[in-house]
Amino acid sequence: MHQPHLPASLKQELESIAGDEAAIQDRFYRDLEFGTGGLRGVLGAGTNRMNIFTVRRATAGFGEYLLERAKTDGISQPAAVVGYDPRRMSREFAEEVGRVFAAKGIVAYVFEHLCPTPEVSFAVRHLLAQGGVMITASHNPPEYNGYKVYDKHGCQVLPDDAEIITNRIEAISDLFSVPTLPLEEAIQKGLFHWISKDVDAAYEDMVVEKIPVASVSQSARDNLHIVYTPLHGTGNVPVRDVLRMTGYQHVTVVPEQAEPDGGFSTVKSPNPEEAAALAMAVHLASQTKADIAMGTDPDADRVGIAVRTKAGEYQLFSGNQVGGLLVDFVLHRRKEEGTLPEDGVVLKTIVTSELGAASARQLGVSVEDTLTGFKYIGDRIEHYEKTGTGSFLFGYEESYGYLAQGFVRDKDAVQICLLIAEMAAFYKSKGLTLVDALEDLYERVGYFEEKLISETFPGAEGHRKITGLIEGLREHGLSIEGMELSYVEDYETRKRTKFAPGGTPVGGTDGANAANAANAAATEPLTLPQSDVLKYVFTNGSWLAVRPSGTEPKIKFYVGAKGDSRDACTASVETLKAAVKDILDQVR
Repeated sequence: MHQPHLPASLKQELESIAGDEAAIQDRFYRDLEFGTGGLRGVLGAGTNRMNIFTVRRATAGFGEYLLERAKTDGISQPAAVVGYDPRRMSREFAEEVGRVFAAKGIVAYVFEHLCPTPEVSFAVRHLLAQGGVMITASHNPPEYNGYKVYDKHGCQVLPDDAEIITNRIEAISDLFSVPTLPLEEAIQKGLFHWISKDVDAAYEDMVVEKIPVASVSQSARDNLHIVYTPLHGTGNVPVRDVLRMTGYQHVTVVPEQAEPDGGFSTVKSPNPEEAAALAMAVHLASQTKADIAMGTDPDADRVGIAVRTKAGEYQLFSGNQVGGLLVDFVLHRRKEEGTLPEDGVVLKTIVTSELGAASARQLGVSVEDTLTGFKYIGDRIEHYEKTGTGSFLFGYEESYGYLAQGFVRDKDAVQICLLIAEMAAFYKSKGLTLVDALEDLYERVGYFEEKLISETFPGAEGHRKITGLIEGLREHGLSIEGMELSYVEDYETRKRTKFAPGGTPVGGTDGANAANAANAAATEPLTLPQSDVLKYVFTNGSWLAVRPSGTEPKIKFYVGAKGDSRDACTASVETLKAAVKDILDQVR
C-alpha cells in the first residue's frame, strides 16, 4: 500500500532493504507486541518496529481504554500525562501520543522537557489524570525505544488491563488511519498542554519533604562526598536538585555522561546493573576519594552504587545488597524515632533476596512477596492505602529498583539516590562505610548471597527450547545432590507443594514423579496471580527460581542462599549454579 505521507527516514529505510527478504520479514512478520510493560522494540520501519505509526496505534487503543474507564468513573473528559527520556525519537513519539489523545477528546499533558519515569507516575496523581504514557526503553541499547502505560493511580497496568488495551489496539487494522489533531489546533482547543517546570518543582519538593531522615545531621551531610552519573539520561537535574536541596554540597557529576545523549556514547549499555556502566563514575570517585559513586539508568528509575572501603578501594553492591541495607536502615531509624507503625509492610518480589526481609521480621514488620515487576508492588501500595489495612514502608526488587514513599507508584531512583546519600552520611558519621554496615547486617540476620543466570535462545527454535525447559521441570521435577527440597511453588498452577524430610512430597509419592506426586493434603494454593514461574525452596534456606523473560528471548534462573557464614552461602550458590548449568546443557 503506497503511503504518500511516510516520513523520509522510514521511506529511505524501506528502499534500502528492497529485495532483502530476511530484513523485510523481520520488520513485518508480526505487529510489535503490547505486553504488561507496554511496547518495546527497535526503532525503524515496519509493524514490528517502534515508529510513529505503531505508537499512534498503541495510543488509540490505550485511549479507548481510558475513555471506557472514565465513563465508568463518571468522568466526562479524561486526561493523560505523557513523558519522555532522551532516546532517539522520544520527543517526537510523545508529541504524537498527545495528538492522538487530543483527537479522541482526551486532554494530553505532555512534558515540554525530559523527565524521569517516576515523575510521570507522580504527575498522573498530581494532575488527577486517568492515565499516563512514558516514552522510554529503560536501560536497553540505543537502537531501542518503548512505551510504558500507567493507570489512574500512577501504577503500570496489570495483566488484566493490559489484555483489554491489547484487544483495543488489535481492533485497529489500519495503523495508517489513526486520527491525530494538528498540534496548534489541539492546543487552541485546550486538549494539549505542555507541562512546565511547576510539576518538576512539586515532585522534587515532595522528595525532599518525605525522604530525609531526622537522625542525619547537616554536619554528616557536609562530610559526605558523592560522585554521580546520569548515564546520559534524565536523572541529572532532579537527582542533583534533591541532593542540593537537602544539604549535600559535595556532589561531582561525571562530566562526559552529564548531558542527555540518546546514543549513550560513553557506554556499551546504559544499565547500572552492569559494572562497565559505572566504570567512569568509579574512576572519578577514586580520583576525588569520594565516599560513594551512584549511577541511574536513562529514565532514572534504577540506581547502582559503588562504595569506598576503608582500604580506599571501591566495592560494587548488588541490587539485593542495596535493597537489604535500605530496608534495615529505614526501619531501624523509624523505630528509633518512634514512627514505626504496627501495621507496617515491606514489599519485595519472589525472586528478591531474603536479606531485607530477615531484618524486617526481626523488628516485627510484615513482609509480602509479589510477582516480578514493580507494577505488582505499586498495586499492593494502592490496596493498602485504599483499605487502610497496612502502612507501606519500602518496596524493592533485585534488579536495582526501589521505592521509599508511595507518592510515586513505580520504582524511583531520584528518591533512592537521596536515601542512599542519607544512609551513607549516617554511617560515615558513626565511623562506618556502607561495606561495614552490610557486614553488620549479615552478622545480625545471617549471610545471604544471590546470583542471576540468563541464557538467550533467539527465534522460534529458541522459544521452543525455553518452553520445553519449563515444561520439563514441571513434569519431571528437580533434584540437586546435597540439597533437600522443602517446597516447590508453581505460579502457573498457583500451587505450593510441600515435601517431607528426605524430599518426598507430604502425603506420599504413590510411585509418581517428585513434581506431581503430592496428593491434596500435600499442596496449598498460592494467592498471587498466575505467572510462568517455578520456585524451589530448600531446607537450608537456599532457593532457585526460573522464569522466561517477558521482554527478551531469555530464560532466567535466580539462585539465592542463606548461611551462618559467607563460605557456606558461596558453597550453596555454587551448587545451585552447577545445577542450572546442567539444566541448560540439556537444551543448548
